[in-house]
Amino acid sequence: MMSTVDGRIISGNWGDEQLTKTYAGFFEKYHETFESQAWMCGRVTMERDFTDGVQPEPQKPDSPIAREPFIGDKNATSFAIAIDAHGKLGWNSNQTGGDHVVEVLTEQVSDDYLYYLQQKGISYIFAGKEEIDFSSALNQLAELFPIQTLMLEGGGHVNGSVLNEGLIDELSLLLLPIADGTPGSPTTFEVSSYLQKKPATQLQLTEVQQLDEGVLWIKYRFGNK
Repeated sequence: MMSTVDGRIISGNWGDEQLTKTYAGFFEKYHETFESQAWMCGRVTMERDFTDGVQPEPQKPDSPIAREPFIGDKNATSFAIAIDAHGKLGWNSNQTGGDHVVEVLTEQVSDDYLYYLQQKGISYIFAGKEEIDFSSALNQLAELFPIQTLMLEGGGHVNGSVLNEGLIDELSLLLLPIADGTPGSPTTFEVSSYLQKKPATQLQLTEVQQLDEGVLWIKYRFGNK
């Protein structure tokens, strides 16, 4: 993740567009240093940064579709995981940036949307009836795909939900020399009000590096890992 000193993660509030691009370059550079087979984002982040705002075009299937996993590309080795509880994302193809798209859905998603994903060759799994069960999602991703390490990359509410379930092993954070202060702007971890908030998690500092432009790269292990 990448955040300001006050934890804000929405780059649109940071002002200097060129400097923000520089920070984004740092993010991509250090992202590549991790050996992972998949990365995961929430719907809002995916829609804003990876789908080009494409809207889905659901079609009526010939028959009801069972609520069971669908594998769109059995040969894929790298994956972009989209948390899309209500089935709202549209896609141009079944990959983004060369990574095969896997949608994590709830069982309330319509047959029309499932048929749309199948027609696109996009994989999907179900993790919960109405709300995402992240423990179930991660277990299925490990069982159905060649995924051993997954990078969680926002937004704040997805991060907060996974944190709240105690499912994070490590935090890699680019701390930017910016004080944002935008009211209501999401932070690195946001536990939604409808969740039962669990105790705060203690972290263990493992590494700090000072980068250019006053950026700190900080790594932590989670205390329960």
